[in-house]
Amino acid sequence: MKKKILVSRLYPKEGIRLLEKENFHLTLWEEKRPMTQVELIEKAKSHHALLCTLTEKIDSHFLTQCSHLEIISQFAVGYDNIDIDAATGFGIPVGFTPDAMSEATADIAFGLMIAVARKMFFLHKTIINGRWGYFNPTGNLGFELKDKTLGIFGLGRIGVKMAKRCKNAYDMDIIYHNRTRNKEAEKLLDATYLGFDDLLLKSDVLSVHCALTPETKEIFNRSAFKKMKPSAIFINTARGPIHNEKDLSSAISSGEIWGTGLDVTNPEPMQPDNALLFMENACVLPHVGSGTQEARNQMSVLAAMNIIEFYRNKQVPHIVNPEVLAH
Repeated sequence: MKKKILVSRLYPKEGIRLLEKENFHLTLWEEKRPMTQVELIEKAKSHHALLCTLTEKIDSHFLTQCSHLEIISQFAVGYDNIDIDAATGFGIPVGFTPDAMSEATADIAFGLMIAVARKMFFLHKTIINGRWGYFNPTGNLGFELKDKTLGIFGLGRIGVKMAKRCKNAYDMDIIYHNRTRNKEAEKLLDATYLGFDDLLLKSDVLSVHCALTPETKEIFNRSAFKKMKPSAIFINTARGPIHNEKDLSSAISSGEIWGTGLDVTNPEPMQPDNALLFMENACVLPHVGSGTQEARNQMSVLAAMNIIEFYRNKQVPHIVNPEVLAH
């Protein structure tokens, strides 16, 4: 019997072609909107596997209704939309796509850092709004990044790539905080491990690259921002709920920190009247960290290969819950 794969979006064709070559029966969702959870459940009930992404709610309710699924493959490096404990309890392996988007996301973090330091988004708007006036030698000044200190919260794949860019381009000193020390990265980057509070105190730019967990949810809040330098930039390209957005907005408005560059917001999507969108020192993007042809193609391939290898030999090359396969 052909295995039936539910594909929740129009993902890049590279991965879809791989699945088609394996002679799976594919059901592609082609509408220009996400499925509701009700629709997703109803369709998944008649399929053996699901290829999904971050905005699908794969919670305990979904998994209880679809406990028959043999594998879930996530088109993303993160998986906080999936109740991993519930999936594991039902014996469902969960695949993901690590490292495919590391270069693209590091580029976005690096670009946001520069854009905030030089107020690029705000100054662009002055042209659109007809306010490009005379030359003012003391107006709209930013600051240079050379020899500043970059703090990384979560020095993993993407954090290392961001740190490399900053060190090579601006000779920035690298400090970081992780749950466990990354001694390989310390040697590579001459990076210094610090406690969380010291990271806040010493960073000129603080870039977030950790996973969203109960421990990191809104860890960047009023208390954290108060400990940062008034000249500091806060960058988040990881997950929106890692920062408290009202506290962040207040910290910038009150001058507790210089500004922020966000590719992720809390909540998403951000409302068009959000105060951050009108601040001189805030640059916000609509969650496009993986938005390159190369990254999205590779994500599609990795997500497809997780399914293909599972049905070929009961292995999942990139798996969140390997204990499922052990049983």
